[in-house]
Parts: sequence; C-alpha cells; structure tokens
Amino acid sequence: MFIESMTRQASIDLLERTKLGRLACSHDGQPYINPISFALDADCLYCVSTIGQKIAWMRANPLVCVEAAELVSRQDWASVIVLGRYEELPDTAEYAALREHAYDLLQKNPLWWEPAYVKSVGERARVPELTYFRIHIDQISGRRGIPESGHVRKASWREKLFGSWRGH
Repeated sequence: MFIESMTRQASIDLLERTKLGRLACSHDGQPYINPISFALDADCLYCVSTIGQKIAWMRANPLVCVEAAELVSRQDWASVIVLGRYEELPDTAEYAALREHAYDLLQKNPLWWEPAYVKSVGERARVPELTYFRIHIDQISGRRGIPESGHVRKASWREKLFGSWRGH
C-alpha cells in the first residue's frame, strides 16, 4: 500500500459525500470524540446536537477537529481532517437565518438528525434540547491509501453513484 496526500478539492469532495464523521474536542487536557452528522457549505461544517458534554466542552474551548473517512479495504481508503472553530447558532432572532440555513442543509440527507437526536439504550424518555452549530474550517488535509500495483481496486457503490474520490 502507498499513502498519498489528497488535494484540498479532493478533501472537500469527500466531505460532501460522507456527511458523517467524528468530532473531537477537549477540555482541561482531556480529549473527547463523538460521531456527528454534518453538511458542508463554503468554509463551514453545519451540525446539530443535543445539549450535553460535547457542547459544554466546545463552549469552553472552541478549537475542534473533525475526521471523515471512506473505507473500501485496509489498503484502499481516504481520510480527511478538519481543524476548526466551533460557533453556536443560538435560538435567537439574530441567528434565525443561520439556523434555518443549517436546517435546510442538514435535512437534505436521510436521517440527518442522527446521531444527535437518538435515544440512548436505557435512557428515560425526555425531550432533548437541540442546538445548531457550525465549525469554521481553518485547515483541511486528506490522505488516502492506495493498494500496491497488481491489486485491482473495485469501485465502491458510492463511487459508482457519485464518482471517484481519487480525482485531483
């Protein structure tokens, strides 16, 4: 297997296709990571979440990292890392248009509210408080694994539908 860097555009293309990644934040030197649905628009990832540990930690320290990946095999994969800043979109008149924009972007994907709005096993019924937020992309980088020659790579169902992430 060979590992190569992806162009910025190839990294953006992967983010546009995947819609699900892992959000990492930290507080008092302790890292924390969660799955998150997102929608890319310009230089921001728009997200929704229930109020909980990650929101509290991002309010205290807005520097975050998002990772998204496509995996075909152990030798054939792509991964993108976004370094950015958390910005909450509170339920106020000032942010109404941004919240609506976030909703419009997110709802284009089936099950867009997952994993943010899913009841945990054993959790009592409650009406969770949702918050919309965006991650301002400060840096983006991507890497991909490429099988050594002699191994024929088959296109994934996603590539057959949306095109290859190998393009530069």
